[in-house]
Amino acid sequence: MNTKGGIFVSAFGIGLSGAMMPGPVLAATISAATYRGFWAGPLVVLGHGILELLLVAAVVLGLGRVLERRDVFAAIGVIGGAALLWMGAGMMADAANITLHVDPERTPDWLIRHPIAAGLVLSAANPYFTFWWATIGLTYITRTRVLGRAATATFCTGHILSDLVWYSFISLGIALGTRFITDAALQNMIRVCAVLLIGFGVYFAVSGVMKLRRKPEAAEMTNAEH
Repeated sequence: MNTKGGIFVSAFGIGLSGAMMPGPVLAATISAATYRGFWAGPLVVLGHGILELLLVAAVVLGLGRVLERRDVFAAIGVIGGAALLWMGAGMMADAANITLHVDPERTPDWLIRHPIAAGLVLSAANPYFTFWWATIGLTYITRTRVLGRAATATFCTGHILSDLVWYSFISLGIALGTRFITDAALQNMIRVCAVLLIGFGVYFAVSGVMKLRRKPEAAEMTNAEH
């Protein structure tokens, strides 16, 4: 995962896993799509993406070179890996109960009429969103920062694109008056994503431990090579 292609694929896969899990942003997308049609999905993601880009900029500019320290890099990797394992296990356990059925009447009217604001406000108010960026998101930023700005931009692109693809898919189905995916199919997709998250979790945790065990001189030489 030290190449742009690997970063993009993993960021897209992990981002898609999170996007597919029902939550307030998905509920707002489904509700707004009944009012705005297809464009509800992209507009909700726009608000969600603005918040994420601001958060990435704040982390990168605020922490700076602290993220490049070997002990910080390793600790964040272990924590992020553990978070992925926990999320993957939770997704696998909850898969059978996941549904795309949402009652639009239970969504506040202003969220339906202002999807950009809905994407931003609901993301900021969601504890899961904060937890994700404090663990997994920070892990990715730490790893890609070592590889340069282009790698960090690749991560952001893959992550935001995963949201755009999924929520656009959902709003398009509603706009056409049909559902492209059944609850059973979604549940199986969630199980596959859970396995993906567990795999990435093991990778990040092991790489973090290996980073701690590696001698500082060797770690610095490895970073210099990249």
